[in-house]
Amino acid sequence: MESLKIVDYMNRRPVKLTVNMPVAEAVEMLLVSKQTGGPVVDVNNRVIGFLSEQDCISQMITSSYYREQVCKVSEIMKTPPLTFKAYDSILELAQRMLTERPKVYPVVDDDMTLLGTINRSDVLHAIDVQLHDGYKDKL
Repeated sequence: MESLKIVDYMNRRPVKLTVNMPVAEAVEMLLVSKQTGGPVVDVNNRVIGFLSEQDCISQMITSSYYREQVCKVSEIMKTPPLTFKAYDSILELAQRMLTERPKVYPVVDDDMTLLGTINRSDVLHAIDVQLHDGYKDKL
């Protein structure tokens, strides 16, 4: 199983958020794409933060209470973002997911340029495929 690489299972078309984007717009993008969070990128497509559904829910509750709707992604995104490289092991990622909060991780190259994202479902799928292949080999 150690040959499982993130690049083979990552989402290559993640939602991309920007620092100046209103949180309400970011929420719409997450909902439409059915993603639970997204990387925040700069003009060079480098990952500079991460925004999760949890971050958005907290802000939306505050906005509805105070009747304020104008909040930028930069005000609530998590920095520094927790990232993985495309060549990293799925098993290493799975171990990290057991102890850390994020459900989604940006996948970046050595310059922090966004390549994709990987989430818990992707990790489960990768391990499941590997286990099924192992069962076939034993038959």
